[in-house]
Amino acid sequence: MLVRRLAVLLSLPCLALLAACTPTIGVEAAPDADDPDCAPVMLALPDVVAGDLERAKVNAQATAAWGEPGAAVTLRCGVEQPGPSPDCQRIETANGSVDWIVESNDTGTWRFTTYGRSPAIEVTVPPAVTTDHSTSFIADLTGAIGQVPQTRQCT
Repeated sequence: MLVRRLAVLLSLPCLALLAACTPTIGVEAAPDADDPDCAPVMLALPDVVAGDLERAKVNAQATAAWGEPGAAVTLRCGVEQPGPSPDCQRIETANGSVDWIVESNDTGTWRFTTYGRSPAIEVTVPPAVTTDHSTSFIADLTGAIGQVPQTRQCT
């Protein structure tokens, strides 16, 4: 019994050191990150997206990331709500549907911003992720995004 207690006590500092080695992904908090409606979304987010991108530690309120530094999908709750756009697309799953404004830029980065929900949520997918994954994994977030009621829809 004493040996077991000593083993546990001696292993605690090692566990703390290992946890300290886990990289933190820097994500800038959105302007309205303190919106209380972000909390249920953050709690409902999946631990894994795209089949193999695991949730990582982040450094800001109402943010999440999956993957590794430099190659991570990031999410920010409380971004500015977008207006109507021809780039609006509805993604439907068994967990419901979410309307997204979908944009890409010359560097290959994709940005998905919820449409018709307040607070708005933004998901950024860098090219380091899209080389091995389709952006269709955005559907993995439908259940969590659905925590924010929809007030408008894509037309």
